[in-house]
Amino acid sequence: MGETTLSSYVKAPLVFTQENFSSRDELFEQIAAKASDLGWVREDFLERIRKREATFPTGIQLVNFGAAIPHTDAECILEEFVAVITLQDPVSFYSMEDNNQQVKAQIIFVLGLNQPHAQLEMLQSLMGLLQNEAVLAELLLATTETELITIIEKNQL
Repeated sequence: MGETTLSSYVKAPLVFTQENFSSRDELFEQIAAKASDLGWVREDFLERIRKREATFPTGIQLVNFGAAIPHTDAECILEEFVAVITLQDPVSFYSMEDNNQQVKAQIIFVLGLNQPHAQLEMLQSLMGLLQNEAVLAELLLATTETELITIIEKNQL
């Protein structure tokens, strides 16, 4: 069993930096379309990630900005990935802690994992990363996919 590190799951085709999406839905659609083109997800991925986010919101309010870690059921993931999206203008997610509260998310990690224990480990490691405002600030400033991946690798995330 290899270590569940972010860098082993973050793959260039599903890294988007400095993006603009008008809504959470549009973001999900784009990720789903790309993951689907790559053959990494089943066709019900979009519907399931939407449904799951509606039931169990994943927005996280940090000190200086918001984040979100949407994920979906293991069985609709064919090839594991963690998509990383940084946004120029935040997109609203509902808070994980209070689903009446909105979080303006600027960095989003979409977890496409099909091993339940890996998903748990990844959530824990992301929670650790989200406490690290210095690295997050660096990720948010990255302007290319390569730059963002390098930051993740350099910090051994």
